[in-house]
Amino acid sequence: MSDTSLSRQPIEVRFRGGGFAPRAHRWVGLAVFVVLIGFVEWATRSGFITSLTLPKPSDVLATLVELWQSGLFLKHMVPSLSRLAVGAVCGASVGICVGVLIGLFSYVRAGLVPLTAALFPIPKIALLPLFVIWFGIDEGSKYALIAFGTFTPTVVATYGAVDNVDRSLIRMGQSFGLSWFSIVRKIVLPGAMPGILSGLRISLAIAIILLVAAEMLGAQYGIGAYILEAGSLYDLERLFAGVVILSLLGVLTSGAIGIIERRVLDWRS
Repeated sequence: MSDTSLSRQPIEVRFRGGGFAPRAHRWVGLAVFVVLIGFVEWATRSGFITSLTLPKPSDVLATLVELWQSGLFLKHMVPSLSRLAVGAVCGASVGICVGVLIGLFSYVRAGLVPLTAALFPIPKIALLPLFVIWFGIDEGSKYALIAFGTFTPTVVATYGAVDNVDRSLIRMGQSFGLSWFSIVRKIVLPGAMPGILSGLRISLAIAIILLVAAEMLGAQYGIGAYILEAGSLYDLERLFAGVVILSLLGVLTSGAIGIIERRVLDWRS
């Protein structure tokens, strides 16, 4: 053996099995918001964008501060959050149960998939007058609209997630003699959980949209009622303040789903 081969140093090979793990760059999203808001502030102050089209972000911030100091923020947020919570929890819970049943049982799939396909494309806002007739103009119709709007996308996402569970894992569990309930609890549900949580993100976004629509009809307090009143008065500062509140509500619900994903799906890392 030559001296050259003996003196050769081992070469360190970089690990390349990261599995496309995403890196968290939170400052990038914050920077995008700051740049966008700064541009709108400059454009509205310089006259590049007329005040009849967009209000100054500083004026919207002042409106939000005034809304908080006057106590109207809680008067509008508490009813909205209660309606969103009750409707979304009811619709998502039933939707997950029905979606799992569709994914596991062929007779349930044969009976409910065509019904779900018929209900899913219906614009849920168009059913608001019908829910008012059925449940009254008070809270019942609002709960029902949000629950129904959350139910159908959750069903579709859940049974699609159950269908996408790796069948080789199920066969492996059967070969080890696991019972049907053990396979569902230890293999099917954990494997379907990423798809279920992704579907919940969409369902909660739809729930917020339906919340605003429901509160624009017969509600004295709520973010939807606040936006409707501001729009009727052509008060752009209050209108955009309501839009900002809805946007923050969407960010918070998405963040809550993200926390649940990190807790429930830590086995993937």
